[in-house]
Amino acid sequence: MKTFSAKAQDHNPTWWVIDAKNQILGDVAVAAANLLRGKTKPTFTPHVDTGDFVVVLNAAEVRLSGKKETQKIYTSKAGYVGNQKVENVERVRARRPQLLVERAVKGMVPHNRLGRAILGKLKIYEGAEHPHEAQNPKPFAV
Repeated sequence: MKTFSAKAQDHNPTWWVIDAKNQILGDVAVAAANLLRGKTKPTFTPHVDTGDFVVVLNAAEVRLSGKKETQKIYTSKAGYVGNQKVENVERVRARRPQLLVERAVKGMVPHNRLGRAILGKLKIYEGAEHPHEAQNPKPFAV
């Protein structure tokens, strides 16, 4: 019996829409990461991009459980002395709410060039409108 290995050129991706309104951030991120990676398909191959495109709507209205809204922090550092920036979820949501979903999904995909290619297929929008109607996306329930 031969081992099956998917080819990137034979893959035909589909488009999915996830509505994040009043959903837990982690649940939305897990669903998006699994669809992006292709783990829901029988042709999943770890080293090949066999995933689908994912559109996440209403990213501004995603929920976090517990006290994470005020206690969870995001840090960034440019490499200079004293240049560490820290902000909590409230400030990130006010500044750019798409970052909450983007950072959560980014942590769930591989941290290499395949992961960067996979993240290019993730489209996140603050509201309920999106410009991908021509691709006929299917709704995905979280």
